[in-house]
Amino acid sequence: MINRIPLKPRRALTLALIALMGVAPVAPVPALASSHMDAPLITRDPAANTTDVYAFVRPDQGGNKSLVLALGVYPHENPGVGPNKYNFDESVRYELHVALGSDVAAGRPTITYRFEFKTKFKRTNTILQSYQGVINDIDDAGQNLTQTYTVRKIDNRNALVTLLGSGVVPPNNQGNATPFYNDGNNGENSARKGVATAAQLDKYTTQAITTFPNNGYTAFAGQRDDGFYGDIQAVFDLLKLRNPGKDSQSGFNIHMIALRVPLSELGGDQQTVGVFATTSRLSLAAQTTHGRGILDLIRRATFTQVARQGNPLFNEALVAIDDKDTYSRTLPSVDNIIFRKYAMNPELTTLINGLVLQPNSLPAAPDTNRADIAAIFIPDLIKVDLSTDPVRLAGNGPTDANNPDDAGFSRLSIFGGDILESRAAGHPFRLPSEFLGMPAGKFFVPGGWPNGRRFGDDVIDIGVIALISDLRNPANLKIFDPLKGNYDGVTGNEMGYNKVFPYESTPQNGRKIVVLNQ
Repeated sequence: MINRIPLKPRRALTLALIALMGVAPVAPVPALASSHMDAPLITRDPAANTTDVYAFVRPDQGGNKSLVLALGVYPHENPGVGPNKYNFDESVRYELHVALGSDVAAGRPTITYRFEFKTKFKRTNTILQSYQGVINDIDDAGQNLTQTYTVRKIDNRNALVTLLGSGVVPPNNQGNATPFYNDGNNGENSARKGVATAAQLDKYTTQAITTFPNNGYTAFAGQRDDGFYGDIQAVFDLLKLRNPGKDSQSGFNIHMIALRVPLSELGGDQQTVGVFATTSRLSLAAQTTHGRGILDLIRRATFTQVARQGNPLFNEALVAIDDKDTYSRTLPSVDNIIFRKYAMNPELTTLINGLVLQPNSLPAAPDTNRADIAAIFIPDLIKVDLSTDPVRLAGNGPTDANNPDDAGFSRLSIFGGDILESRAAGHPFRLPSEFLGMPAGKFFVPGGWPNGRRFGDDVIDIGVIALISDLRNPANLKIFDPLKGNYDGVTGNEMGYNKVFPYESTPQNGRKIVVLNQ
């Protein structure tokens, strides 16, 4: 177990303020893009380090609309390591939170979905920790180490806890030990490209997708390719951007949990909900009482929140160093008091002005009183309009013969003309149709982030366009996009996406990884 790392003393005043507000920043929720290195302390704990959160509307297996939630953890997994491999951590609670009604503006989780994992070995008197032979089916004799998980629903309004079901984690993609992840079911080949139908998914992923029969939820937990893309090196190297850029996440895998939620569980589709995720690590009391030993420790075990993830960009690119670790250990309910200043007066916009726009004789963007940026990030929930049609999805690119991007999909979301009709009020970027150059009478929201977030959304370029534009007045939107949506020189992931659950790309083959522009 990784010991709890204390917060630095200079954060004591902020944490005291949180305590006075009745918020416990180190407790679990009661019964510019993510480089995955968002805050100093969590970078020391990769199994609990959140990478990206996704939330979007898609049909379930019966054709009914559902909310798809996903959380990535364990950044920068080098495919094909050994003898030990990357796994979910048994001492970490991985939680996806959904805010409903007034809880959205308040930043309170209404419903929490908790994933917890267990690990078992078929043999321990061997150095073959993970693979004892070719794995033909998940959890067969060839898969020595197998993880299982349970999913619980916690209604924070009444502390009701419901066991939704359990599932099995498939193996990582090692290569010859896991041939069915790869082209031609051959471990010497690259991982399969994204597919358009469930029947085309690889064998391991298909076996690991679990639909819980009593409630209609569908779950998955396992290794996937890291579907986030961007030239993070250049962004944080004094904004010395290059074209083409180099995808800093290319060649790496992550671990991901995904959950498909029936909208009936959330009260229907005539609403906007908020989504975020946390990880909390098991911590034990340092001393026992009257020498009662390990049983007393177990009884008094608690969980400490160590990471939080909502929208891409916020903690990494907008929150100052002073508050990054505080963000990780708090809930969105404190965002309006502690973190609003970072969205209203984004330092990143000031840096873009000084390092990119003004040296190239381009007009400076407003970097104060940015109520439009605050509408995205405060509170830091991904706001999802459930009333729209299902979102358009990325596949293997616009020209792929077997799994092209959906017609109308744009990695730039609304800035690329990808919009959806909204049939319910509540989303902060719900715009009357006349503001978008269309006949009056309808309302529209972005087709991707910042209305939810899909796999394939280019959150770096979307975020940059938003920061250098002025979207504060819906009647006079000033969109500034001098580079036509290509700011870091990376416009796609090296692996295509699936158009069916769990959507994220196949994990890369440790024997033959794919690296883009490196």
